[in-house]
Amino acid sequence: MNVDELKQTLIQHKAELSERQERVKRHTRHRDEPLPSDFSDQAAELANVETLVALDKEMSQELCQIDHALRRIEADQYLNCEKCGEPIAKRRLLALPCATRCIQCANGNSARSIPSTID
Repeated sequence: MNVDELKQTLIQHKAELSERQERVKRHTRHRDEPLPSDFSDQAAELANVETLVALDKEMSQELCQIDHALRRIEADQYLNCEKCGEPIAKRRLLALPCATRCIQCANGNSARSIPSTID
């Protein structure tokens, strides 16, 4: 796996996402105008604003994940699980470049740990 290629993919995705987020924010700020007088138009407008706010929140979260992945790359920790320290499968990182945990830890099934016994 070429970490540099994944890093470039993350940087490119971050730039595209930042651009989209800025457009969403512009549309949200544009709504400083009064609401339409028709009730159904008002409802549709408010629903649109709620959707834009939700999109902005999701994009902010994804941008944080990308920044975290980029910091992990710089710290040479990208290929290892944050929880157990074992390598993250290459296929997982290709599918989810922001993944911070191996599949076992992400699923909460640490197959590497000793199973507890029930008395």
